Amino acid sequence: MKNKIITAKEAVAGLRDGMTVFMGGFLATGSPEVLIDAVLETGVKNLTVVGNDGGLPVGAYGATKARGICRLVDAGVVSHLVASHVGMTPIVAEKVNAGEMKLTLVPQGTLAEKIRAAAYGLGGVLTPTGVGTPVQDALDELGREKKVMEINGKKYLFEMPFHGDYSLIRPSVADKFGNYYCAKATKNFNYVMAGASTHTIIAPEKIVEINELDPDTYDVPGVLVDYIVEGEKKWQI
Repeated sequence: MKNKIITAKEAVAGLRDGMTVFMGGFLATGSPEVLIDAVLETGVKNLTVVGNDGGLPVGAYGATKARGICRLVDAGVVSHLVASHVGMTPIVAEKVNAGEMKLTLVPQGTLAEKIRAAAYGLGGVLTPTGVGTPVQDALDELGREKKVMEINGKKYLFEMPFHGDYSLIRPSVADKFGNYYCAKATKNFNYVMAGASTHTIIAPEKIVEINELDPDTYDVPGVLVDYIVEGEKKWQI
């Protein structure tokens, strides 16, 4: 069996300027901080970063340092942020207004399903969300037009799959093959992003032996995971 456990530096060694990085987490709850460290150390820039939000800025909920996607935005390595809401991260608005970064807002459920479609080889998703609103007329995150389809008398938007270069994910527990689960609120985008990119890297809080836990413990199969990185600290939920 292939050894999937590598260092964080090795895991992102192929990351290049301009790539698209999917990032798990919800206001940094469940964000892979050890992988974010590694991304910042590469010196890459002009990344398209995709996640639920803009991360957690300093001061929010008593945070003493930025967490999650906000760390990448703070560092100036994000040229395009694709997210569902950014109201908790003022620096995003500041950078967009200054012309330093592009922002594409996508309804949360739509974003999740577009990513899931990429992971599982689907041709796209039909959703009523956005029909008859500016969402319908706006180009998607990749500049593609949306189609309106009518089925049984109801209109839907046809949204295309969204594929990334890297999916960076933080499980609570994973085995050495990459089967994993996330506890409580850390599930968020850490599930749908697995397999949706060319490279799926996980940074679990805990790594166990294969068959150490009941297979039914895991929610995501290791076949979707390319590499596993150690060193992620336990997250306070």
